[in-house]
Amino acid sequence: MLTLIAVLLLGYLVGSFPTAILTGKIVRGWDFDIRHEGSGNAGGTNVFRVLGWQAGLIVTLVDVFKGVVATLWVSQWQPFGTSYIDTTVMPILTGLAAVCGHIWTVFANFRGGKGVGTAGGMIIALYPVAAIICLAIFIVVVYLTRYVSVGSMVAALSLPGVLWLTQSLFNYEVPDALFQFSILVGVLMVFTHRKNIRRLIEGTESRFGKPRPAA
Repeated sequence: MLTLIAVLLLGYLVGSFPTAILTGKIVRGWDFDIRHEGSGNAGGTNVFRVLGWQAGLIVTLVDVFKGVVATLWVSQWQPFGTSYIDTTVMPILTGLAAVCGHIWTVFANFRGGKGVGTAGGMIIALYPVAAIICLAIFIVVVYLTRYVSVGSMVAALSLPGVLWLTQSLFNYEVPDALFQFSILVGVLMVFTHRKNIRRLIEGTESRFGKPRPAA
């Protein structure tokens, strides 16, 4: 039990690393807070809009890497002996802890990003084929709608179907725990995008490459 607690806590702390917030302070000064600019989100998309594509790319890659690190390596840590958790479940739990850390970071008053990049890194570590397909879905939806938020939600919600499809058509084995996690990820991504959903309904959501419409 102590090992499980320690591993999940470390996974949470890895995910909590406030990439976007620190990048904003490095680029604009210590008094700058990316959460007070643009969409108010501490994630790669808002950094892209406010600070430029170079900073946005760095933030996105680091956030993805957080998910990979927690899922692949932190989950293998056994500081107090075996955790007695199934080896297919432990990486999922640790990756999910990292996603929660990104969304509710302890280093910034529990106000982080939406968790898309870190969740993407987790899927890359767990099931690369599904990650590639979901990335393709994200790109197509953003290209057609010009809404990053819509692309993120559609890609997350499509994950269970993508896992089922790859298992049914290509005989890839997908653990039941991963199916269950994929449903939870979709729900969580919709929850973290609830403000975007409201702006979409009001017609004030920012389109990719275009300024935000007036409220």
